[in-house]
Amino acid sequence: MSASALALLSSVPAWAADEASDAEDRATIVVTAASVTEEARRSVEKRPGGVDVVDATEFADRVAVSLRDALGFSPGVYMQPRFGQEIRLSIRGSGLSRGFHMRGLTLLQDGIPINLADDNGDFQELDPQIFERIEVYRGANALRFGGSTLGGAINAVTPTGRTAPRAELRVDGGSFSTLRTKAAAAFANDRGDAYVALTTDRSDGDRQHAKRSSLRFNGNVGLRLTDAIETRFYATMSRIDQDLPGAISLDQARKNPRQALPNLIALDQERDIDSIRLQNRTTVDLGNGTLAFGGYYNAKKLFHPIFQVIDQNSDDRGLFASLDLGGRTAGMDWEVTLGTQARFGKVAAKQFVNVAGDRGAPTADVQQTARTINSYGEVRLKPVDRLTLVAGGIYTHGKREIENRLVPTRSGSAEFDAFAPKFGLLYDLLDGVQLYSNYSRSVELPGFSELSQIPSTGVPGFTPVGAQKAWTFEIGTRGRYGIASWDIGVYRADLKGEMLQFAVSPTIPASTFNAGKTRHQGIEAGLDLTLGALLRLRQVYQYNDFRFRDDVQYGDNRLPVLPKHQYRAELRIGFEGLNLTPNVEWVPQGAWVDYQNTKRVSGYTMFGARGEARVAEGVTLFIDARNLTNKKAVGDISAILRYVANNPATAADEGSVAFYPIERRAFYGGLRMSF
Repeated sequence: MSASALALLSSVPAWAADEASDAEDRATIVVTAASVTEEARRSVEKRPGGVDVVDATEFADRVAVSLRDALGFSPGVYMQPRFGQEIRLSIRGSGLSRGFHMRGLTLLQDGIPINLADDNGDFQELDPQIFERIEVYRGANALRFGGSTLGGAINAVTPTGRTAPRAELRVDGGSFSTLRTKAAAAFANDRGDAYVALTTDRSDGDRQHAKRSSLRFNGNVGLRLTDAIETRFYATMSRIDQDLPGAISLDQARKNPRQALPNLIALDQERDIDSIRLQNRTTVDLGNGTLAFGGYYNAKKLFHPIFQVIDQNSDDRGLFASLDLGGRTAGMDWEVTLGTQARFGKVAAKQFVNVAGDRGAPTADVQQTARTINSYGEVRLKPVDRLTLVAGGIYTHGKREIENRLVPTRSGSAEFDAFAPKFGLLYDLLDGVQLYSNYSRSVELPGFSELSQIPSTGVPGFTPVGAQKAWTFEIGTRGRYGIASWDIGVYRADLKGEMLQFAVSPTIPASTFNAGKTRHQGIEAGLDLTLGALLRLRQVYQYNDFRFRDDVQYGDNRLPVLPKHQYRAELRIGFEGLNLTPNVEWVPQGAWVDYQNTKRVSGYTMFGARGEARVAEGVTLFIDARNLTNKKAVGDISAILRYVANNPATAADEGSVAFYPIERRAFYGGLRMSF
């Protein structure tokens, strides 16, 4: 535990004592996280489509390094590890061919976007250790957050001084020299509240050259200006160092998944981030609704030696406002949501020859400027008691400009404007049982990773790429009845201009092109069964059918990367405070590797187990065991045009380098305390 964390905790009792005479006084101003989460769940279930709220208690006994550990049982969310916090994160095939970071989803923290102004996302700055809950809005259901992309939005919510325990301590670790800590404190009185958390994370990783370390601070302060007005200030600071093991060949992934390619190690490839984020959100209770507005500023420094050294300094800022109103007119209940978000960003993007992980001669000096403005509105009407009709839309405006200072002829810019309507209905079949359907359009603008490419000339610069657009139909049901609770949806999205990528070589980043017509369709299903006082079964299943449609080059080939079927289940044996939970992940048939559909990887079955024991009030021990049989298989793929197999007659491995193995066998354990 760091000295700063201990000092933070030691200061809490004195601070709190000055403001509240005893625990009973505090209880009158503090609400429980569980009640807030339940209120959030009721709110999201007003959406006529796939939504989910994941309470932090659902992953408290896991070593939650990434969003994969937190959202493993959220229907429709596809996640596979690459290394450390780097995962593939996709909903409905969003960013399907992106072999790094994330595209096609809006990531938010406390309702405010953390995507950069060019709409590309990076989840490494999100630390699941500090979240109170995570809200998932699939597809067009993200409209209320200004989300216009195919995948939707994920909103991570941090605790406040009113919902968090007065103090928290957590230590966990295990295999691969993993050690993580958390120290948090909360304070509240009738005038305001505060929450602060400091987390650390270090590990050697389960592969060569996969060492990581991070230090993160998250905090917020809320002030009640009047009985109807509250303003909250947030601060997040991160220092993240991550070595990159990179992709390997198929034979290497099957036989020796621990290894990293020698050239990656020689280049000391890594991804290091220093960032600070400040934001404010003010809410005004209008009696029949709520007005919210605020802004944010994010400064980030990225040092990223890969094929070259990428050295970037970015500044992003934004403003937002939303208005929610409700009432009853002519015997009909109604609700209206109006809002807008404006994001502006500049990136000083430089590149250098990679000399063993250090800067060599300069190869690129580019100024990237972006703005994205999303304005949205939605009306919800209840013509009869159990039926809600929904109509809305979002207008997206964006501009991307690339100024190449070394080669001005490789400069360029693009502007985009598009409207995406949404229509839906929600029917309460029974108390606690809903049917839903919606038909919506999505629009996804290219970011700098798509617009700034390296063609055959080797000179990075502007490359025209169009917006991706889609119409999606969705129908499903969710509810709780008897021993069962479920969320089951079916969707079909017809896309035009889908942004697809393929790996140019193991050392040059992927190139992006707009496909013609493609189709994404599938099933998103979650089913929980309470089988008795001591047994609870949780299950999620995905069916993914993504393909070209009458493409000149690829016909009706399936799109690579995501497998057709994926199933996860866990059975909790015991009760709250003392339980053992075996789990399984099953991929019966692996994904296609290439657009030509010449190679498909094998499926796999992976077993694990978790458990927890409450040894005293507020004190819990937990274990987290993964891949118990030490299965070797491919977990994720970087899309390629055509797979090249290894020639066993030669000593070298000529196989395509595009594969990330599943995580190796690991055992973790920890202690968490709250009081």
